[in-house]
Amino acid sequence: MCWDAQAVILLRCLRVAQGGAKARAETQRMITEKAAALVEAQVAATAATLKRKRKHQVAKKALAVYARRVRRNRRRLAK
Repeated sequence: MCWDAQAVILLRCLRVAQGGAKARAETQRMITEKAAALVEAQVAATAATLKRKRKHQVAKKALAVYARRVRRNRRRLAK
């Protein structure tokens, strides 16, 4: 996930630096995605906690949300 996250940051910076409608759309998407990812990760962590999972398993469930979204963004931005 670390390398994918770095790639997303680079690709987003390049897109925003180009300006225009794509840059505005990407900036808006970035903001809304972060809020949605936080909520999704909290739900995953809460569900794991309610199932009496161990702390590292709860963290793994929450991080899996971010990893999946980062991979999806890298694929989308690399096109």
